[in-house]
Amino acid sequence: MLKFYYNPISVNARRVWVALLEKQIPFEPLLLNLDGDQFQEEFTVINPLQRVPVIVDNGLRVVESLAILDYLETKYPTPSLIPSEPAAIATVRMVEMITVSELQPATVILTRPLVELDTDAKKLASAQEAVGKILQFYETLLGEHTYFAGQDFTLAEVVAGTLIPSLPLFGFSLDDYPRLLAWAERLEERESWQKTTPDFASIAAAIPNIKAILERRF
Repeated sequence: MLKFYYNPISVNARRVWVALLEKQIPFEPLLLNLDGDQFQEEFTVINPLQRVPVIVDNGLRVVESLAILDYLETKYPTPSLIPSEPAAIATVRMVEMITVSELQPATVILTRPLVELDTDAKKLASAQEAVGKILQFYETLLGEHTYFAGQDFTLAEVVAGTLIPSLPLFGFSLDDYPRLLAWAERLEERESWQKTTPDFASIAAAIPNIKAILERRF
């Protein structure tokens, strides 16, 4: 059975978790608390980068969430989470890449003051501006569609949808983006979202670990 190394607070791990559930792939969940257990030799052998998510499937190890999502889509193609039309494929990839390379790094900066870490005011302002631009772009890109690529749920939802609903924590109201708000509400109705959404107690308990990770990496 596929092994899935994860932490429920990790947005990177959550997107893989959602995909596994959406594709109904049997897996063995292996929890890392990220309280230092990621540095233990046993896990370091599996992922020398010492972070989640990781999957091990029939002896094949895959790290990094987007690589894992591509692997799952190819190895387990039904139900498909990638459209077949060129324009729709491009849309899904845009959303994935912007979320991971632009939106998520901005939220990392915005997380710092929430866990009482000093942050340069210019960096905070730049991150807030970036988030606003991305949300407006996504609002326009979504248009009147049910999902980013049209009527079908795709990896665009898996990647962006596991991050965007957390933005109110950073002072962004989705009420200002009614199409995105309706989209996010549709996602929250899915069983995969309900099973993977971290509760407040889990988030609160993870704050010391989040702070330690941010201190080390950023």
